[in-house]
Amino acid sequence: MHKPLRFALLPLLFFIAFLVAPAQGQQISYHRVEQSTVEERLKGSPSDNLGRQKRLRQLFEAAGCKGEALTEIEVEHSTLPNVICKLAGESNSVIVVGAHYDKVTAGMGVVDNWSGAALLASLFESLRNEPRRHTFLFIGFTDEEKGLVGSDQFLKQATAEQRSRIRAMINLDSLGLSPTKVWLSRADKGLAAALNNVAHSMKLPLAGVNVEQVGMADSESFAARRIPSLTIHSVTQETYPILHSSQDTLAAIRMDDYYATYRLVAAYLSYLDQKLATGKEEAPAAKK
Repeated sequence: MHKPLRFALLPLLFFIAFLVAPAQGQQISYHRVEQSTVEERLKGSPSDNLGRQKRLRQLFEAAGCKGEALTEIEVEHSTLPNVICKLAGESNSVIVVGAHYDKVTAGMGVVDNWSGAALLASLFESLRNEPRRHTFLFIGFTDEEKGLVGSDQFLKQATAEQRSRIRAMINLDSLGLSPTKVWLSRADKGLAAALNNVAHSMKLPLAGVNVEQVGMADSESFAARRIPSLTIHSVTQETYPILHSSQDTLAAIRMDDYYATYRLVAAYLSYLDQKLATGKEEAPAAKK
């Protein structure tokens, strides 16, 4: 997560519990990547941003995203590109799944945010052989730590028509410190309710933890353009000091929690693919 300098101290995080009725008759289908593979992708965290960009590309290729499906788009004011893996669906309506791959100098940046970036390839692999209504873009954003540069430039480079086709943006940032959390106060309420539906049906833990005073996340670039979005994370008041510190290493990750988050997000993306309108239907108004 990007920490604005204006926050010198961390106030108490605001915990919110939320409940919604589980989905009725919803079939969620995805290929489950083995925990050992998900963990191995996390463990290969390079110590510099160039190495992380190259490693992310390698992970996508190993998962089967190759050729024209895998692109690197130059970003203005950045020395490194956004890395984009496209998984085509039957429509041109888009679901973006994003995570920044850059890190700050302190620590290894395993939590913030190799934990999110490394998961993108596994999520691609989970959906690649399933029928899809939407096109998915799995994006490793550059320079989030410098002020959401990669995500902002991605949207500036897109045309108005391309932006209008984005039905949702799901952001992954700082995972594995605890069971899955969602930044509820900044989340599109429909997307948050859908996430809770899936967690409830899978009997996986999910809590709302708002982190306004921790920093910003790439979902904010999309929300600013009225694109439904949410950020999935694992930060709590107790774990916050790990970010941007020498403690941000592999040892900080709770592997079972990390894998549970992977399972939840993979199922959630399958659920959204069925639930959200494509260009063929009238899209419901975003709930704020």
